[in-house]
Amino acid sequence: MKKWLPVYAAVMLLLAGCAPKFDTESKIVQDKNNKKESAIIPNYQVSDQYYRTILPFEPSKARGRIVSNLNTRYDIQEFETGLMRVAQKTFSPDTYLFQEGQYLDKDTVDAWLNRKYTPSQLKEKKMTEAENLGLNPANDEKGTVEEQNEKNPIYLAHILEHDYLVKDKEGKVSLGGVVIGLALNTVHYYQKEQYGAVYEEDIHEKTESEGKKIAEEVVKRLRNMDGLKEVPITVALFKQKSKSSVVPGNFVSYTEVGKGSASIGDWKKIDEKYYLFPDDETKKDYRDDANTFDKFKQDVEEYFPNYNGVIGRGLYKDKQLNQLSIEIPIQFYGEAEVIGFTQYITGLVINTFPDYVSLEINVTSVNGPKAIIVRNPGEKEPFVHIYQ
Repeated sequence: MKKWLPVYAAVMLLLAGCAPKFDTESKIVQDKNNKKESAIIPNYQVSDQYYRTILPFEPSKARGRIVSNLNTRYDIQEFETGLMRVAQKTFSPDTYLFQEGQYLDKDTVDAWLNRKYTPSQLKEKKMTEAENLGLNPANDEKGTVEEQNEKNPIYLAHILEHDYLVKDKEGKVSLGGVVIGLALNTVHYYQKEQYGAVYEEDIHEKTESEGKKIAEEVVKRLRNMDGLKEVPITVALFKQKSKSSVVPGNFVSYTEVGKGSASIGDWKKIDEKYYLFPDDETKKDYRDDANTFDKFKQDVEEYFPNYNGVIGRGLYKDKQLNQLSIEIPIQFYGEAEVIGFTQYITGLVINTFPDYVSLEINVTSVNGPKAIIVRNPGEKEPFVHIYQ
């Protein structure tokens, strides 16, 4: 069984200067606001699934908005990491560098997430049409509150920008492309009166078509911004789940807009979806995988009947299980118990799940994490760490 202690010791030796130094970074020149500034690119890349990032790190101009605009922490994480997966379809991690969005600031994002105002509302607010930037449907305030929300729900929940940079032979870095994620609601929440009950309206059937309309306007606006008139733009649509969901939403489609173009052509489907284990929907759509998980769960119960439940979240890509994350919360009474249980679970992983699935198992207690087991696709033996 592998543990992290040897790795930790090696890191400390490096920090202490007791080991040879490696060429771990490259210096570049970045053009920012017509000023040349030096920056650094780490040469080490964790895997071909991750982009390298320019240092010092430049936070997004709309940093923090995603937390308040999306429904769950699952959606927040998947929206960001899933957008990077979409980016790889156009911008290879071998060629492009990642940078958080530098063009859409907080005020712009907030203004675009508003409802469109009607002429009378503009007059009342003393605003001009140029300030009428909301991308969500206008509310004409006709009919009951329920009728208004059924007719004009909020479709667009958040806008996320990722920038992808390229380095030339002289070490200069410039913007090579932009990827925009549009997070869309599948459930519209509203109140009939202030501080009253919250009502729900299922809008998932219209979500994607409305998202494509919004995307057309977003591309036109981006083309009017300095620095974005010529670069390729990718726009991806993400359907977020309801506030009560314990699995994240997923990207459903994306489109690529060529250099200088302000019009959207074809949309490409993304066949991804998260499933919960155990769950009736999973058993209906993927019975074999559901049965495999049930067998794993039963084996855990036989070893440790005093447990609180085993829950898994699986990502399916093109109708095949691609990633599986499992949480096992258990009350332990000693370190030896943790070690024995972790070894048992590791054996189950090897003998139960196919090796083409990316696996992560977290064993926890009321006192915090106890162990983590990770197996990458194609590997027979997983990586194991027991927290001290």
